[in-house]
Amino acid sequence: MIPDDRAFSRFSHECQSEEGWNLTYNKNNISVWIQVLEEEKSLHKIKCRMLCKDITAETMYDVLHDIEYRRKWDANVIETFDIGKLTVNADVGYYSWKCPKPLKNRDVITLRSWLPMGNDYIIMNYSVKHAKYPPKKDLVRAVSIQTGYLIQRTGPTSCTLTYLAQVDPKGSLPKWVVNKSSQFLAPKAMKRISKACLRYPEWKQKHSPGFKPWLFPEQNPLSNIPLSELSIQHAESLENIDESSLSESKDERAEHSDDEGNN
Repeated sequence: MIPDDRAFSRFSHECQSEEGWNLTYNKNNISVWIQVLEEEKSLHKIKCRMLCKDITAETMYDVLHDIEYRRKWDANVIETFDIGKLTVNADVGYYSWKCPKPLKNRDVITLRSWLPMGNDYIIMNYSVKHAKYPPKKDLVRAVSIQTGYLIQRTGPTSCTLTYLAQVDPKGSLPKWVVNKSSQFLAPKAMKRISKACLRYPEWKQKHSPGFKPWLFPEQNPLSNIPLSELSIQHAESLENIDESSLSESKDERAEHSDDEGNN
């Protein structure tokens, strides 16, 4: 189903609620919370919030939508592309990303929808199956149960970004991965988004400045795909990978300590 207004409202409420969440990181205007769901499966929710004093809500919304720009600033992306559109504010896309070594890299097919709500913007997604894009041999097909962003305008040139994710990584992950996600990877990703936002206006001036199909649906070049071509991607139907015994690579640990020293 394509999310309706109630789904967006529920997502917004969960982004702003702190009940049942465990604060694991809080410095430099970035906070991270974890909610453990099934410890033995490493199944958890993660929520990150960043206060941005010099980034408008509109710029943040553009940056999170702009797939061409994401290929430039998202260091974790392996491949990302749009598959087709469903409505003026919903589409289907592919995203694959690098995981901390020595874990296997992951990918997802998601139904993504977005909605401006007064002073706020929401972008959210969940995993779907599409017959033309089956799991690949060299990647683990993960499942986004619900992932998204809430952008709240706090002033003419300021906003708050909340990222909420419940992803089944398909497999038993070692404890250090969950710890590293909340203590290091999530804050690092938020800082990367912040830097990308500061550089976006100048970049966009040189790259189709008027082209923003997320604001102007008539610009969207994607072909329509019927909902009947999609089905929900249930985690149980995908292969489980047991990576619980893997240790963090020396390169990853070194990068972690270098970045901590730079903060």
